[in-house]
Amino acid sequence: MKPKNLISTILITSALLFGTASTASAVDLEFYFPVAVGGKAADTIQALTDEYVAANSGVNIDAVYAGSYKETVTKALTAARGGKPPQLSVILSVDMFTLIDEDVIIPFDDLMQSDEDKAWVEGFYPAFMENSQTGGKTYGIPFQRSTPVLYWNKEAFAEVGLDPNTPPTTWEETIEFGKKLVKKDADGNVTRWGVRIPSSGFPYWLFQGLSTQNDVILANSDGNQTNFDDPKVVEALEYLVDLSGKHGVMAPGIIEWGATPKAFFEGQTAMMWTSTGNLTNVRNNAPFDFGVGLLPANKRRGAPTGGGNFFIFREASDEQKQAAFDFVKWITAPKQSAKWTIATGYVAPRAETWETTEMQAYTADFPPALVARDQLEFAVAELSTYENQRVTAIFNDALAAAITGTKTPADALSEAQKKADVILKDYR
Repeated sequence: MKPKNLISTILITSALLFGTASTASAVDLEFYFPVAVGGKAADTIQALTDEYVAANSGVNIDAVYAGSYKETVTKALTAARGGKPPQLSVILSVDMFTLIDEDVIIPFDDLMQSDEDKAWVEGFYPAFMENSQTGGKTYGIPFQRSTPVLYWNKEAFAEVGLDPNTPPTTWEETIEFGKKLVKKDADGNVTRWGVRIPSSGFPYWLFQGLSTQNDVILANSDGNQTNFDDPKVVEALEYLVDLSGKHGVMAPGIIEWGATPKAFFEGQTAMMWTSTGNLTNVRNNAPFDFGVGLLPANKRRGAPTGGGNFFIFREASDEQKQAAFDFVKWITAPKQSAKWTIATGYVAPRAETWETTEMQAYTADFPPALVARDQLEFAVAELSTYENQRVTAIFNDALAAAITGTKTPADALSEAQKKADVILKDYR
């Protein structure tokens, strides 16, 4: 997709940005922004930036919609290698190690001078900072962040005699509820499945819910060691495969990520796992009463975090870096963060945002918005390693092989671990 400007060149006061007198020349920033799920993300970024512009002048920001997360990081790296990187971008948090390895970003520590700046960083939820910090430094600032959550159709629950306000809380209950929720026509064809856990696009992310619930971590915090062949990971993959093959509560084969909300709206599944970033989309489009809950537990509760961080690029001038830093601080402040969360369903990454009048009114009217925030207590870092796209591609291929039945879970994960070791050994 060809990038296009979402926001026209805008002016922001350098006096407000830097706390000094206005300079004669403007500071130009190019800002790459991805939109990866449904909702109003692009429109809200436009509105927030316009609000910022209305009161300020002095810095030009060219905000560019760069496509999906994958397209955005690819375009940013390509531009950096060509000597013309953006100065600021929202990129998947898990690409942090790749950006460090390519030496194209700087730590925010280089720009944090005051106690206020340091307190600001400490105000983000620790679960989100796990994919934002390494080696004692902060490379990413959480913004477009999420966790996967469970959505269920309350009308379908009531139809089969289940309490519409009580979702499954364990793996066993997922199977039990799923069997009741499966509906077939007169010819025995399934017209409604019990649950839908997508396995296309980035299947490792939703699978990481299962592995975390089985009390195992897929990769270490240094990004140089994976645990793909751990027996607990194998057990989690066997459970996922058995939802279809053994228990018959989920459709067989690869389940499409992008088609899952629509399948839920149309009654093709009674439950689904998807991002809290789809919360506003579901609220606006589900033609029935629905619930949102924590992912079911096994040995423990658990889910990965996900989504994008702000990153500042090394080739920016000192003035551009400072302007980008101050813009990031502004847009993650409580008032702006509340507008972003209410419009999109992404999780406000700082506790103080949830204390605003706007967020309190929003969550009082729509309590499901609190689920993802509450799940952060049990959340872990999203799978992230050096050469992350290569390593996750290997893991995704292993998941697909097991789901489609071409390999056993144990064999698929054993092969994936060996391939990951070859890639990561040089980083240990």
